[in-house]
Amino acid sequence: MPNAQKRIESPIPHIHHQPQPAVVDSGLLTESALTFLAELHGQFQPERQRLLAERRKNKGRVPQFSEHTAKLRDSAWKVAPVPSILQDRRVEITGPVDAKTVINALNSEANVFMADFEDSTAPTWANILCGQEVLYRAIRGELSWSPDKRAPRQSVYRLKSERRTVLMVRPRGLHLDERHVEVDGAALSALLFDLGLFAFHNARALMAQQRGPFFYIPKLQSYAEAQWLDDVLSYIEAALQLPPGQIKVTVLIETLPAAFQMDEIIHALKSRIVGLNCGRWDYIFSAIKTLHRQPGFMLPERAQIGMTRHFLASYATRLVQTCHRRGILAMGGMAAQIPNKRDARANEAALAKVLADKQREADLGHDGTWVAHPGLIPVARAVFDAAMPEPNQLQKIPEADIGADDLLKPCLGSISADGFYNTVEVCVRYLAAWLSGIGCVAIHGLMEDAATAEICRSQLWLWLHSKDLQLSDGSPVSWALFDAALLALPNKLAQEGIAGQKKIPEAIRLLEDLVRATELADFLTIPAYETL
Repeated sequence: MPNAQKRIESPIPHIHHQPQPAVVDSGLLTESALTFLAELHGQFQPERQRLLAERRKNKGRVPQFSEHTAKLRDSAWKVAPVPSILQDRRVEITGPVDAKTVINALNSEANVFMADFEDSTAPTWANILCGQEVLYRAIRGELSWSPDKRAPRQSVYRLKSERRTVLMVRPRGLHLDERHVEVDGAALSALLFDLGLFAFHNARALMAQQRGPFFYIPKLQSYAEAQWLDDVLSYIEAALQLPPGQIKVTVLIETLPAAFQMDEIIHALKSRIVGLNCGRWDYIFSAIKTLHRQPGFMLPERAQIGMTRHFLASYATRLVQTCHRRGILAMGGMAAQIPNKRDARANEAALAKVLADKQREADLGHDGTWVAHPGLIPVARAVFDAAMPEPNQLQKIPEADIGADDLLKPCLGSISADGFYNTVEVCVRYLAAWLSGIGCVAIHGLMEDAATAEICRSQLWLWLHSKDLQLSDGSPVSWALFDAALLALPNKLAQEGIAGQKKIPEAIRLLEDLVRATELADFLTIPAYETL
């Protein structure tokens, strides 16, 4: 193993424990594991900080296709072949890393389960450690869970002995720290912690099963960041004595800058990349964050921002084109609807939306898609089975000339009073749940996570900091309207018994701080993390 201990005062980082009784001593934070994490920090933290500084420098800059990499984009090349186990990914399910969710997802009929340490997991120390423990046990077939601790034999969730669902892990993004692990007083990168700890304990076991390790990488903004990631993964492979390229990744294209560098990102990861994913919710948020200072930029309420909008349809089309030209899979986005067994009409409407969305993806040439609920797997599978008799659609390349103007085209629409109030409510409800340690929550028939909350929060900032903006009924979008929406929420939500009820006042204060700030904050999860 390369020796990075010269870069640090001690090979073992200092571990902080918050007083959370739910934290279990999983035994995963061994001396050797901590030394490994410290080595990753020493090796890769300086470049990570440089990349984050580059993000800050480019903040608000309108992205364009780089002239320096035009030859790479225009030339014909392909990456390493996709392993057979990952060639058919027509339905993927995502969710947090608690035991019940992991068992249900791995027992489902989905091709892939993405265990999510990022958008659908509130990063309490308990959640992160327990999530690592859950995945460790799941990989070894030892995971079980009972909702009734007093009578565990009465109702036990267990992994099926024969499972075809493949595990992928999404670590937290490059921008996030894990404050509970420090090396010489500096917080360890959350991405390095999630990747490193998981790989240290599970990479060789997964390789022996011919199932990985496989990762989903979120929120990259440039090919330089992709190159840094490739260096990290190559280091991990060498340290753990894995063959070069053993670790495979799918990259979420969920930032506007990354949409202009898809070819470059694929090339930087050419020995291990197997796909790109349309991370559409974060992509919409990134568009707001990147373009909000541009004259005339505006987005309507979220219900009007569908994938048929020109800037989103162009992004999806270019992603399919780019992936298939390079020999990797193009994955569709999340269906956030939740089946409603109690309301037949609402359930029918929700399934119709899912069906239309998945049909659009399959027709465009996507090789698979995401769902948030096991009840949506049959719907998505039926669509892709009909459209895709082969494992994938790599041979299908949409004919379209997608330029910068297509990716940047404004999205016209309106904001209703109900849409405004709903946006405020989603923010408060999600933040209250998140501050209570719950990373995804059902709100009005949709599974909301950090990505959708970011859309709502950034929309509120954009609307309220714009001049002379009006609702569809002609009334002004004003701070008085925002105040009225917040004032009405505690009583309204108290009657509904929502997740995180006790955190509603704190959630309101946090949302007020974020929306009233003179600058749009990069991520709501960064200030929120300080309160966990």
